[in-house]
Amino acid sequence: AFFANKVEHESRHCNGKGLQRQGSSSFDRVYTANQNCGHAYPTFLAVLWCAGLLCSQAPAAFAGLMYLFVRQKYFVGYLGERTQSTPGYLFGKRIILFLFLMSVAGILNYYLVFFFGSDFEIHIKMITSAISPLLLIP
Repeated sequence: AFFANKVEHESRHCNGKGLQRQGSSSFDRVYTANQNCGHAYPTFLAVLWCAGLLCSQAPAAFAGLMYLFVRQKYFVGYLGERTQSTPGYLFGKRIILFLFLMSVAGILNYYLVFFFGSDFEIHIKMITSAISPLLLIP
């Protein structure tokens, strides 16, 4: 909602009439940042749900909240110079990778239980809980 509100505000500020693609470079930056965030959101939701369901809910929820804050940083950084959005983008990629690895670990644990009877769920939850605070390191 914040991103869409910024696009609408910038559109009215530049043109005065509805949402139009033609405008200043500031409108183009806001519009592009909004589109980038919208395109990344389905991937984020997929890996967040998989990590929460298949591995551990608490580290997945923590990583999800961190990702939302990082996307906010990316969006605000994109409004300035394009180089200001790079740290938010890279940090977001690292969080998505963490959630993806949690999902893979959960899937591997399921197959280990199914085929070999070995359950490593406690170990995986302990490792992900210990690693998730490391996401705070820039």
